[in-house]
Amino acid sequence: MTEQPPPPADQASRVWALMQAFVTSQARNRELRDAFDFGRGMGRVTLLLKLTEGPLTLREIAESQGVDAPYATVIVDKLVDRGLARRAPHPDDNRRKLVILTEAGWAAAALARQVMARPPAAIAGLPAADLAALDQILSRLTQPAPEGPEGPLTTGTAGTSR
Repeated sequence: MTEQPPPPADQASRVWALMQAFVTSQARNRELRDAFDFGRGMGRVTLLLKLTEGPLTLREIAESQGVDAPYATVIVDKLVDRGLARRAPHPDDNRRKLVILTEAGWAAAALARQVMARPPAAIAGLPAADLAALDQILSRLTQPAPEGPEGPLTTGTAGTSR
């Protein structure tokens, strides 16, 4: 296979902008918020998904969500009020509590994963050949960059390495 010259920078910029616009237009945030009546933010949904990995302390929740401890408490309170999570004593430290999903929380997290995994109609409706080509391109784009002696090798806009 012969090496093809890199696409012009303006074409790469256009493709990148189109990819961003497509992904943004297909965001499931509204659908997830509506499904759970969680209001504007996505913090409660992301916390539900995080809690499927195991119980967390409020400090761990704050760190994982990138929020301060008081806001983490607000998020947890909303989940607890809806019966999606509960607080339990920490086995090693009586001063701390663990936040654990309830059965309803596990079901809500499963629904959230289903909503997020469902492909948009624009992708599901592509002809098989287009879908295969898109799969091949995106698979290649998501592969880790090869490492050189000074770190990852990248291709600049002029087609040069580094």
